[in-house]
Amino acid sequence: MSEHAPQPDSPAPAEEKTLDKLLAEAQARIDEQKDAWMRAMADAENARKRARADVEAAHKFAVERMAESLLPVMDSMEAALQSKDVSGIEITSRQLKSALEKANVQDINPASGERFDPHKHQAMAAVESSAEPNTIVAVMQKGYRLHDRVLRPALVTVAKALEN
Repeated sequence: MSEHAPQPDSPAPAEEKTLDKLLAEAQARIDEQKDAWMRAMADAENARKRARADVEAAHKFAVERMAESLLPVMDSMEAALQSKDVSGIEITSRQLKSALEKANVQDINPASGERFDPHKHQAMAAVESSAEPNTIVAVMQKGYRLHDRVLRPALVTVAKALEN
């Protein structure tokens, strides 16, 4: 055998070029996919930052509409207090009720005889009464809810059975 004859284990020069070309193409695809992955990660991080900023802004300005609707009520109340005009106070009360309704705040004002509900009412006292036990006999202070969430329960007096 001669020294210049191709070795069976080493690739021919044409094959070497093909392998180098395939390796270069594979490396280019890897670089391309890595770049796309990095862009996707950056886009996801930017989206998270924007969402976080949006949530912070929403929390910060959540009551803005409510506050804007209460400003005329405050103006009317201050004017009514200066003039000591009862009709001005009634107008102010209507404005306040309207502002609360626009903000989806409803009152919880149970009727006498209504069943006590610990989710909407807070019992401040229990009095002996001929009314059915655990029913409301008096409302000390109305409660309020925002949509389905209780902001403040109604303060009530409930009936308890008569002692003989």
